[in-house]
Amino acid sequence: MKKWLRKIAQATAAVAMLAVAQVAHVTPARAAYPEQTITFVCAFPAGSGADVLVRYFADKVSRIAGATIIVENKPGALSNIAAEYTARSKPDGYTIFVHSGNSIAGNMWIMKKPPINVVTDLMTIATVNKQAFMIAVAKDSPYKDVKELTAAMKEKGDAGSYAVNATSGKVLAEVYKQVAGLDTVSVQYKTAADSLNDITGGAMDFGSYDPVFALAQQREGRLRLLGVGAAERMKGAPEIPTLKEQGYDIDQLGWWGAMVAKGTPDDVVTKINGWFNTVLQQPETVKFLADQGGDAYISTPAEAQALMAKTVDEWKEYVRIAQIPQQ
Repeated sequence: MKKWLRKIAQATAAVAMLAVAQVAHVTPARAAYPEQTITFVCAFPAGSGADVLVRYFADKVSRIAGATIIVENKPGALSNIAAEYTARSKPDGYTIFVHSGNSIAGNMWIMKKPPINVVTDLMTIATVNKQAFMIAVAKDSPYKDVKELTAAMKEKGDAGSYAVNATSGKVLAEVYKQVAGLDTVSVQYKTAADSLNDITGGAMDFGSYDPVFALAQQREGRLRLLGVGAAERMKGAPEIPTLKEQGYDIDQLGWWGAMVAKGTPDDVVTKINGWFNTVLQQPETVKFLADQGGDAYISTPAEAQALMAKTVDEWKEYVRIAQIPQQ
């Protein structure tokens, strides 16, 4: 009897230990998102056109999310510093990179050794807007349209020059240069603002700028915008003719999106996407983007990620056509 009772006690103890072990291995419930400060990463300096856009969405999203959102500027290396910072961050939704999809896609082919793969190391979870870079000259420039600019640049040959700073702007300018048959020389600047004095002072013949910066400088009376790179005029800047309608077969529509580190939980991704889409439906946002030369662009996380993959494929050809040397 004692031996039998001992076996029962041992079996009971074993069951109890197993139950304790199972309880110990239960994954604790994840805290509701968001419960702490969220960071929006901007790849351009404070005060730049891109910074204005990122800060606008940081403010609007924070109100909907009920969370504090700060903007962290990490400029340099063709936006790769900001992209890598986001990709290496904890995949929890607290680090969100708001940037040009075209620019980051182009870097995959412009860099000899890209620090990250934007398709596999990042998740594009929302789109923000559609936009297009613009060809601009100084307000007092003698060139009133792209045909006049082209004629002048053909006369100047390699004595002509143009300013670029962002990847999308460089590709647009290089494609225009090739289509127009020009030998104009490219001059790289760290930011669009850095090139402004050279444009207005006549040291540069023209520049290829993002619409946020270009339209702001046009309103300030510093620049004249000659053409937009999209195939159709933008709703936000309908008065600016396309390069295509002026005789140059160019179709380079750009877009901006929100990206997080790969592995961010699906429910967090869905929540962030919903925040952006809610902001994009607000009349104030539609007007804001229109004032910056862009159109609101709503998508699902799956659509946004597919767009990034498609854009990466397209930019392989753009970089080849523009003959941009790898860095």
